[in-house]
Amino acid sequence: MSRDPWLQNYDATCRLAQEIAENIQERNRLQRTDGSTVKITMTLKASFQKLKQQITQLREQLLRLNSSRQIIQSEGDRRQNLLDDLLSQEKRLQMSFKNDGTEPNASRSNLMTGGYGNLGGPVNPWLLDEPEETRGLGIKEIQQQQQRIIEVQDAGLDALASIISRQKQMGQDIGNELDEHNEIIDDLAHLVDKTDSRIRNETHRVQTVEKKSASCGMLVVIILLLIAIVVVAVWPTS
Repeated sequence: MSRDPWLQNYDATCRLAQEIAENIQERNRLQRTDGSTVKITMTLKASFQKLKQQITQLREQLLRLNSSRQIIQSEGDRRQNLLDDLLSQEKRLQMSFKNDGTEPNASRSNLMTGGYGNLGGPVNPWLLDEPEETRGLGIKEIQQQQQRIIEVQDAGLDALASIISRQKQMGQDIGNELDEHNEIIDDLAHLVDKTDSRIRNETHRVQTVEKKSASCGMLVVIILLLIAIVVVAVWPTS
């Protein structure tokens, strides 16, 4: 028996989310080693679009299943919880993706003075918006701080990937259990059909025996009547 299409789509969406988490980790690794992230960033954007579409499809499919009563209430609630968890994971992945921690290529002195150094000139407006966390830090210190942030982010992505993997396994286990239940139901239906057929056969046999019994009884009565008539006819009258 084929597996539930909704659970199949859910498993595929979990795999896509896990792939996105792994690609974000790879992008962060490339950033730390000054590697090019253009290609993987484009891949991530396309994957996020696909993830959003698949989650929308899961929501619409679940709505149709509930409205048509193809699944029981408790199963509908359980699948809604799985879908809500998947939506939360998508938001966390989006936050991790946007927090890329990219550092400007220009030196800190050029960034703060607009490229004029100590020669004067217009003040770079970024100087006024410099966050308190990086104020007074050198380029190397800022890079070290950003690397620590990325490492914390990677640890969070590892945990998120682990959660997605567990949810995927849960979905597979639930699908296998549903398959086993469906097989049991099919076996029961087959057994009921066989029992019903046997009952019909036995009922027919009983009816046939009853008809034969009724015919034999009538024949005995007729024979007894004939004997009585003969006896009366030959009995000498006084």
